[in-house]
Amino acid sequence: MGRPFIFINSAMSADGKISTKQRKQVRISGKEDFDRMDALRASSDAIMVGIGTLLADNPGLTVKSPERRIERKEAGLEENPARIVVDSKARIPLDSDIFIKGEGKRIIVVSSSAPADRMERLREKATIVSAGDSEVDLAAAVEILHEMGINRLMVEGGATLNWGLLSGGLVDEIYTFVGNLIIGGKTAPTFADGNGFLEKDILKLELIDAARMEEGVLLRWKVLSGK
Repeated sequence: MGRPFIFINSAMSADGKISTKQRKQVRISGKEDFDRMDALRASSDAIMVGIGTLLADNPGLTVKSPERRIERKEAGLEENPARIVVDSKARIPLDSDIFIKGEGKRIIVVSSSAPADRMERLREKATIVSAGDSEVDLAAAVEILHEMGINRLMVEGGATLNWGLLSGGLVDEIYTFVGNLIIGGKTAPTFADGNGFLEKDILKLELIDAARMEEGVLLRWKVLSGK
């Protein structure tokens, strides 16, 4: 059994926040970083978010560049990567933008505790993957996704999903754009929330690249302790 190459892409404030305490998306970077993110999307087999991010921001997760969409189709691919939502209880609204915007496969990853009636309605719009009992078992889920042909998986958060993947040793690389603003707030989501590591288990990274971009800095990391 294998898993995809998994990388997280995220923008954060200088104090490590990815949204406000109301969990509303804040514009941290600009056009140059958005184009970089779009190129990463176009290079991926799938894009994954957690249900919290979807409910807060309702992202479409499409490739925005017409040229990149054309390049994907010329390569025999759908113009958008598969869009994946990790949603243990199948809470995703049926009118979410990922069901409306752009062509491509939609995949909802649920646990066995998801209500049967919700799953039945979702099957009309998406492929359902079940992994785990009360919560999604991410390690099992990414193995199933790999069997489905997903070899390069881009993760766009948020904090709970990032933590689940990182703490499970399932991440290979991380891109972080650090912007020139302070958000603050003890309840505002950070890049990775969850329970946090004990000192002996802290995840180590290796810096691959650092570059000034717009009014911030783009960092690319290799995760040293991934499984």
